Amino acid sequence: MHPHLRRRWAAPVLLALVSPALVASPAAATNPDTSALRDAVTVEGVSEHLDALQKIAEENGGTRVSGTAGYDASGDYVADRLLDAGYRVTEQEFTFPYFEQTAPATFARTAPTERAYAAEEFAVAQFSGSGAASAPLQAVADNLVPPPPEPNSSNAGCQAEDYAGFQAGNIALVQRGTCTFGEKALAAAAAGASALIIFNEGQEGRTEVVQGTLGGPLPEGSDIPVIGTTYAIGEELTTLLGAGEVRVDITTATLSEQRTTSNYLAETRTGRTEEVVVVGAHLDSVSEGPGINDNGSGSATVLEIAEQFAALDVQPRNAVRFAFWGAEESGLLGSTHYVAGLTEQERADIALNLNFDMLGSPNFARFVYDGDGSDTPVAGPPGSADIERVFLDHFAAAGLAAEPTEFSGRSDYGPFIAVGIPAGGLFSGAEGIKTEAQVALYGGTAGVAYDACYHQACDDIANVSEQSLSELGDAAAHATLWFASAETLPGAAPAEAAVAGGGAAGGGAVSGGHDGHADR
Repeated sequence: MHPHLRRRWAAPVLLALVSPALVASPAAATNPDTSALRDAVTVEGVSEHLDALQKIAEENGGTRVSGTAGYDASGDYVADRLLDAGYRVTEQEFTFPYFEQTAPATFARTAPTERAYAAEEFAVAQFSGSGAASAPLQAVADNLVPPPPEPNSSNAGCQAEDYAGFQAGNIALVQRGTCTFGEKALAAAAAGASALIIFNEGQEGRTEVVQGTLGGPLPEGSDIPVIGTTYAIGEELTTLLGAGEVRVDITTATLSEQRTTSNYLAETRTGRTEEVVVVGAHLDSVSEGPGINDNGSGSATVLEIAEQFAALDVQPRNAVRFAFWGAEESGLLGSTHYVAGLTEQERADIALNLNFDMLGSPNFARFVYDGDGSDTPVAGPPGSADIERVFLDHFAAAGLAAEPTEFSGRSDYGPFIAVGIPAGGLFSGAEGIKTEAQVALYGGTAGVAYDACYHQACDDIANVSEQSLSELGDAAAHATLWFASAETLPGAAPAEAAVAGGGAAGGGAVSGGHDGHADR
């Protein structure tokens, strides 16, 4: 990677120590005292950055999505604050496939009876084509209604033979399953479908509206409208088809084109550069809203940690690289671009990645990525268990409950674990539903999403919990300094030992983060 320097070289940071507790001495490396940094990283400081991001969104059409003026202004804000703190700031530009809905979509059944589906009952697939279709509905082979017990069992709509007997011009009804949504869309278009409806598969956790990505713009001629919907609606339509003809209307208005966006990076001036700790968060929002929790909360926390590192004149044993990723919501594209651009030596010099994505959910839980895979199906690369343990030990010492969340590569740690770099981080919850047991641990409301405004316009400055910001922010600051101070860091595994399901865009099981835009 050879990114250009942003604007100017900043003045050197003063080397006088303001707190002996923040010097990376051998004793501190064993059990570093992180209290001064934790005290300095406050909710007030994080909220100042969130207020700024909210204002930026308000001045730019209500969004900070990559490829727009709102994101560029967010990057300017972060870069200016880092420069003022004394960092050199690198802006790493890259091009990416930009997608936008330019008008609300519609979905209605017109026969045998009429039903207009509400906006919350379906979603336009990322990179869907733009257009209108009004035609008979036709189910493809291998839709499994009711579904089998195991997810990813349905092969519906994955191959040309699934469309045997398909009438060109009809709208295809396809179940979520083994292949990617992009593959389903290409197969449907090749069979002559005028539009595609993908309904969820039906097992526990796979019943809600499918919010999918096609992985990139569809080729000309294959760019049909594609929407996702719930299992219940798919089941309803399947039942109606069993009794006779069903007709539906679908309209989508979308824009897909190549645009330029950026990552922003700043590194401490001291510390071992062959043992770099990358501390990152994505800076972009979705197009639907300002993204103050997702992920203003994570990027504001990382920015505040970076500023307080400088204000306290932390002299780390290991260099810390603060990273603010672009185009995460388009499929982890910024972090993927960064990792792909590293030389073999640069990659070897990264000791680990800490990722902070959504730290202020209003109905929060304290989730720690399950680095050792002891409670979820997938472990991170060797060393990830050590990162998990640092977070868990911190929460235990503070008398706070925490629980594991699957380390599946659904946020910007994905490209790091895909090349064997250990990673970990925190998450306060997205659209998942809080349980009664979790209410006993964290408070809040059972039966309600951790963040009911996830990927919506209401993800604004009112959509954050100060308690969550405080508790997860403390843990983020603690882990950052702990690893910055450590004499021995978790070792990265070889690239061939990469974890299955790593988050490179366009591959793996999921891209886009937090179940927001699954690719299958």
